[in-house]
Amino acid sequence: MTQPRKAVVLLSGGLDSTTTLAIAKSEGFEPYAMSFRYGQRHVVELEFAKRIATQMAVRKHVIVDIDLRQFGGSALTDDIDVPKGRSAEAMSTGIPVTYVPARNTIFLSFALGWAETLGAQDIFIGVNALDYSGYPDCRPQFIAAYEHMANLATKAGVEGSQRLKIHTPLIELSKSQIIARGLALGVDYGWTSSCYDPDANGVPCGLCDSCVLRAKGFAEIGIPDPLATIILR
Repeated sequence: MTQPRKAVVLLSGGLDSTTTLAIAKSEGFEPYAMSFRYGQRHVVELEFAKRIATQMAVRKHVIVDIDLRQFGGSALTDDIDVPKGRSAEAMSTGIPVTYVPARNTIFLSFALGWAETLGAQDIFIGVNALDYSGYPDCRPQFIAAYEHMANLATKAGVEGSQRLKIHTPLIELSKSQIIARGLALGVDYGWTSSCYDPDANGVPCGLCDSCVLRAKGFAEIGIPDPLATIILR
């Protein structure tokens, strides 16, 4: 019997990354989940990530500590207000202040290092280019460039024992399509956190861009968001 292929899956505790984890498992990969405590305002998301990792039986879950608050420059890592109550038109214009400088570049670098030590050829990340966010590090061009660089950056890549692939299964899906895909795979979205500014119990603000996009996704497929009835105890 062949052994399942190992894959590093970036897991924030949010809707997109949880769906990505479910997809990796459905494709036969043995997932190693990686989360980050990076000084984010919504650090409660890591409690959700822990539950998801346990619930979805990942091979191993690590939480990496880095402090991006030393640089700031984002509403998620600095004393800057999280935008709330914005229209879809406003969200589709420009790069919002919730963008964390170089975050996915940093996260993928850690994932690349772990993948090399595991002997894994695959990294999964739940980036999405159709959301209104407009984050530059969620776009196909960035992922393609990073994958090319990654295969030049490691001993395993240079020696030919690793040909790294970065999987982005959600990159061209709408939020409602992502939710539908996850539900078909049995994802329990009641234990995912999407809010940029939740309270200490994980209750979402309901007004930030991420909350609005999540609510729109559930509304479009005509089912209630299970998170509305579940909070951390």
